[in-house]
Amino acid sequence: MNTTAQLLKQTKSIRDYTDQEIPQEIRDDILACACAAPTGGNQQAYTIIDITDQSIKERLVTLCDNQPFIAKAKMVLLFCSDVRKWNEAYRSVGLPVSRPCVSEMIGASTDAVIAAQNSVIAAAGYGIGSCYIGDIRENCESVRDLLKLPEHVFPAAMVVFGYPTEKQLERKKPARVPMDCIVNHNTYPDMDEAYLHRMFAAKAGSKDYSEWLKMMYEHKANAPFMKEMKRSVLEYMKQYDTDGL
Repeated sequence: MNTTAQLLKQTKSIRDYTDQEIPQEIRDDILACACAAPTGGNQQAYTIIDITDQSIKERLVTLCDNQPFIAKAKMVLLFCSDVRKWNEAYRSVGLPVSRPCVSEMIGASTDAVIAAQNSVIAAAGYGIGSCYIGDIRENCESVRDLLKLPEHVFPAAMVVFGYPTEKQLERKKPARVPMDCIVNHNTYPDMDEAYLHRMFAAKAGSKDYSEWLKMMYEHKANAPFMKEMKRSVLEYMKQYDTDGL
């Protein structure tokens, strides 16, 4: 099997780490791989913040829905959508610059997440585990203050890294839905009730399907952290031009 394909299929979220430090040369290579990621128009409309201050990590534990393993991670990278830097460069040479629009923010966020995934796979190649922290999009006012994020800089993704414990290595990767429920040809499928059931029933496992869906709704869609995330992202959106949307 192609070793890169095998690595991609085996990589899973790791939330418990040994005390082993990540050597500086490996840290540097992970960051170099992130910066080598594909990017729209070669603009690299993102900024990476390498968080090494332990007090900041501890604060992020609280701001990101109380996840203690963030503070124990040996490497914490924040990938920010950044449309500010290009506008500031344009402005510096006298070019007219308008307020960035949401479309630009989405494009820059795509750049940021592609770079983040490059870092995840690069780390996996060194035997280093990682986990995305989606909750970085919560508590935007506090996150802005803590990390000194200026206007038009959005925390698109945070990833934490560390060498996995033996228990984490042995833990089975959660099953994905059948590929033919994800990959469709030419047009979007008619996702009727039977299609959706086939897609998600495997995730329900031995649990009653309807009860499992209700549990997922309360755990995810209707959870307090999700409500806060929605509020926080909307607050960030106020920075961008939404005329015409």
